[in-house]
Amino acid sequence: MNRRRFLTLSGVTAGAALALGATRVDWDRLMTAAHDDPLDPGAGVLVVVTLYGGNDGLNTVVPAVDRAYQDARPDLAYRPEDVLDLGEGLGLNPGMTGLKRLWDDRGLAIVRGVGYPKPDHSHFRSMAIWQTASPATAVPTGWLGRWLDTQADPLRALSVEPVLPPMLAGATTAAASFPVGGLDLPKGALGQAYAALGTAVPGEDPRRARVAGSIVDLHRAVDLLGKAAHDPSTEDDEDAKGASAGGAGNLAAQLDLVATLIEAAVPTRVYSASLGGFDTHADERDTQSRLLTGLDAALTGFVERLKRSDRGRQVVVLVYSEFGRRVRANASDGTDHGTAGPVFLLGDKVNHGFFGAQPSLTDLDDGDLKQTTDFRDVYATVLSDVLGTDPGRVLTDHRGRVDGLLRA
Repeated sequence: MNRRRFLTLSGVTAGAALALGATRVDWDRLMTAAHDDPLDPGAGVLVVVTLYGGNDGLNTVVPAVDRAYQDARPDLAYRPEDVLDLGEGLGLNPGMTGLKRLWDDRGLAIVRGVGYPKPDHSHFRSMAIWQTASPATAVPTGWLGRWLDTQADPLRALSVEPVLPPMLAGATTAAASFPVGGLDLPKGALGQAYAALGTAVPGEDPRRARVAGSIVDLHRAVDLLGKAAHDPSTEDDEDAKGASAGGAGNLAAQLDLVATLIEAAVPTRVYSASLGGFDTHADERDTQSRLLTGLDAALTGFVERLKRSDRGRQVVVLVYSEFGRRVRANASDGTDHGTAGPVFLLGDKVNHGFFGAQPSLTDLDDGDLKQTTDFRDVYATVLSDVLGTDPGRVLTDHRGRVDGLLRA
């Protein structure tokens, strides 16, 4: 079972068709859209980062001082002196030093205990629930796809992942796809001549200067993305990783591309990126630490870059996984599929701090954490406060939200 099959079996009918890549756009179309219909500098932009495989939330936002945590994971738990202190008895995984700086700078919010009613330990069903925002019944559209239906323009949402995720499939509109690796510039003498067109000339017409700047940006993007796109060490081994696949090494490249498109004023309001490999049933500590260190570097570099532009300061990043892990470690120094976990939100519009209650480690549901925050509350908040949409048009029969999470 590879990730393409995983996504197409997750229950979103339109997503199955879109997984074939039929909606891909090219660089020319994106830059033309940026010229003809540039993104309003004051428009909110949502970047969703999916962590495939079920990230262990307890070893990400770590309750290291909790005796129950230490007892449940004698060889897997982090000691209080190992973690990056956040207060309230919690600390970040030691690999997340960049997010700790953002926390200290009041640019990071952590929503605790996020999950959904009647948890399902299946990757497929749980990811389908998160991506469709429909816990009770299977539906054929994703939550951001339904938002996209109200926009009637596929460029308003863009995936930079290898496969378009089901959450971007609507009933009448599907998001565009521009995966990392899609850039291909001329090489050799022609390539050098093309690159020379980006050389600035003193006193030139501002319109020509803008064209030159775009060429420089384009080459810069290729330089940034090319290695990640073609380096075999960073390519997905989808058959090996199964439901956990998702580009373990190229999240930074995906986010670099997103930042470039935002700065270029492409009129996209929603971006999707991903990182895989979190299905840590054995030898979890080193594997997860490596993944979280990479996640940390990609996110913090992205956020720091966005602070430099007006459009970038309108961006909110949402990071989630389909479930957390069970409280007690298994016999292989790993953890099995669990339930609730933390959700991160980053950006200038985020109000710093903890939201939602920390789940109890002694009041469990058959060994699993009890959710304290419904994931649809987070979705409703970003739909309203980032995309300016009535959440009721997307999340039928759900009225909750997380008050105070974002600044208007």
